[in-house]
Amino acid sequence: MKTLKELKYFIILWLTQSLSSLGSSMTGFALVIWLYQDSGSALTTSLLTVCSYAPYVLMSIFAGAISDKWNKKAVMLICDSFAAVCTVITLVLMKTGSLAVWHLYVLNALNGLMNSVQSPAADVAVTLLISEKHYQKTSGMRSFSNSLVSILTPVFAAAVMSFAGMEGVIAFDLTTFAAAFIVLLFFIKIPHTEQVSDKSETLLQSAKSGLLYLKSNKGILWLILFLSAINLIASMHDAALPALIIPKAGETAYGIVNSCVGIATILGSAAATFFPKPKSRIKVICTCLLISMSTENLLLALGNNTVIWCIGAFLGWSVIPMMSANYDVIFRSSVPTEMQGRVYSARNTLQFFTIPLGYFLGGLLVDRVFEPLMETSTLPLFNTLFGYGKGSGAAMLFLVLDIAGVAVCLIFERIKYIREL
Repeated sequence: MKTLKELKYFIILWLTQSLSSLGSSMTGFALVIWLYQDSGSALTTSLLTVCSYAPYVLMSIFAGAISDKWNKKAVMLICDSFAAVCTVITLVLMKTGSLAVWHLYVLNALNGLMNSVQSPAADVAVTLLISEKHYQKTSGMRSFSNSLVSILTPVFAAAVMSFAGMEGVIAFDLTTFAAAFIVLLFFIKIPHTEQVSDKSETLLQSAKSGLLYLKSNKGILWLILFLSAINLIASMHDAALPALIIPKAGETAYGIVNSCVGIATILGSAAATFFPKPKSRIKVICTCLLISMSTENLLLALGNNTVIWCIGAFLGWSVIPMMSANYDVIFRSSVPTEMQGRVYSARNTLQFFTIPLGYFLGGLLVDRVFEPLMETSTLPLFNTLFGYGKGSGAAMLFLVLDIAGVAVCLIFERIKYIREL
């Protein structure tokens, strides 16, 4: 009961924001299916995420300074409202029959811009609402809700679309946004932080202070670069996944695999929430990433049915919440609260700049390299390993990603700054 009382406001915020995240994820999932069915191109679909992440990465380095100086609650409310307006515009364009691919690209870019400001504000808000002894527990809870969203998104999106179409999915998204907005506005009080910098400090100077902090903490900096390399591989994976599953087994199979990802991360989140503090958080991070990189991509590449893909998804994602929880604790406990917005933003730029690059490369390699290669291949071994027809090229790419992921883990694990951290 004492813990519940201490986490009261965090839990209220966590539940309502998670519900809003479910609505947003359903809209995103439905739009990916709509776009892939319309274009049949992995590159066209992956550019949705490129457009989201490119402005996010470019602006994150400055967004933390805004987050540290401005009221965290106001930042979150403004950014969430902007995202809701973009969703309304999508609905209007769809209802008038004028929705085009470039509309989605522009709206995703605008959302990415707002997320660059909202994300560090939300991270710092969580730190302000909880005490250090609850860092691992709350990180596990956040992973749990993200996992539940992953499970429910394809199920709910498919169900709502079957009865009410895309308009129904967007209506659900806007309803959950309204609930989260009202709760945050009227029922959540986020404490203020002391400012360590001069109010006349420019955005460029504030951004520089975040980078200088990382430069002076080489263990954390190298850990960020490690995750940046992992994100490059993971985003190529995400870009290629629809191109592997949908042509071979259909949209339902794609939804089932995504649900398995959610189930795996729910179980992993429960473990992260209740497991005791490990002797070495870095050891846990490195081991979890090695397991993830060496299993899922391999089974996606060589498996040719939904069951094997689901097994791969489960093995690859069940360890990620444990990795994320320990990574989160290292940051929250190492970085002063009044500096966290700037440091989180510097981290976001360095760690996530590979995501739009990975999505672009993943879609490009599937469409322009591996699919044409499999179409013209006369080697029986390739067909035995990766199958026939559309989707076999994506399967070949997953084998390359498996090898690359293992190599990245083994290389970074041996860097002395990471081992010392």
